[in-house]
Amino acid sequence: MADFRSDTVTQPSLAMKERMFSAALGDDVFNDDPTTLELQRTAADMLGFDAALFAPSGTQTNLIAMMSHCQRGDEAIVGQQWHTYKWEGGGMAVLGSIQPQPLELQADGTLALADIAAAIKPDDPHFARTRLIVIENSVGGKVLPLSYMRDVAALAKDKGLACHIDGARLMNAAVALAPEHGLTPQQMARELCQGYDSVSLCLSKGLGCPVGSLLLGSHDFIARAKRIRKMLGGGMRQTGILAAAGLYALEHNINRLADDHANCRYLADGLTILAAQLPALQGKLTPLPVQTNILFTDVELKLAEQLVPYLAQRGIKLTGSNYQSANGSIKRLRWVCHLDISRDDIERTLQAVTAFAHRA
Repeated sequence: MADFRSDTVTQPSLAMKERMFSAALGDDVFNDDPTTLELQRTAADMLGFDAALFAPSGTQTNLIAMMSHCQRGDEAIVGQQWHTYKWEGGGMAVLGSIQPQPLELQADGTLALADIAAAIKPDDPHFARTRLIVIENSVGGKVLPLSYMRDVAALAKDKGLACHIDGARLMNAAVALAPEHGLTPQQMARELCQGYDSVSLCLSKGLGCPVGSLLLGSHDFIARAKRIRKMLGGGMRQTGILAAAGLYALEHNINRLADDHANCRYLADGLTILAAQLPALQGKLTPLPVQTNILFTDVELKLAEQLVPYLAQRGIKLTGSNYQSANGSIKRLRWVCHLDISRDDIERTLQAVTAFAHRA
């Protein structure tokens, strides 16, 4: 099987499982699970924060962050396509009583600085109190550059606002940006976080863990966050079994994200060639530019409705239903490369698309 649906489908490696099996354990609610404490210290040191908190999911760490920064009736500025706004069940409003102020994304995935500034409410009883700016990096596979991240952090500081990074795929962004800045991915990730009050880092996507996410911030922020985690049901017990996987991932699975990026570009190049050469695909399948491990392809709707089940029957899975265009004539299919997608899987996928085109 070649499962391109998401990098969340990764399976823990044998070496990761061995670390999990041998992990020293305690009770994390009592703050005495040694492996979890080690993971939190390691991540905080790596990204330049005082402290960190382990939680079950990135959805929860994002919600904890927003509830730690904001009170009931406060407002958070977010992007229309941010995970925190669109894909997390409305948790900030439903559970946090936080008003989202969504802004339209620019073509490069950023929020225009002028739009952010214009969305900040004046100190007036008619308005919700703007307290927080949320940024996502990477977003939809697009990387927000270091200069932009610094500009947003400076804007937040100038306006007296907190700022949070949904860094579910922060390490993918760091790996993509590191070469142009002459840094290691770990150093790059730290630079991307400078000036921000908190960041959420997902361990169960490209880093390959079965479960878990980290929230990082100051000591006082993490103390508030821990109380909210308990309130939300995120206080677990012998979390060292899961934290051991996170430690292994931070040690072994960051640099290798470059392989996923290379595989994704290889897939995009292959599909581009097929779309140009095969009459059944010409003008009907368009791969979009790739920056990290996520490729989108715009496919004529009728063709997509045939291609997706054809590939599924051959053990090749992908998603697309959430990316259908407004006019209904194009479906945007998503292909995500990860540690369980090999170059051979991509070759087999390109062969399957070729076979489909010949029979279409």
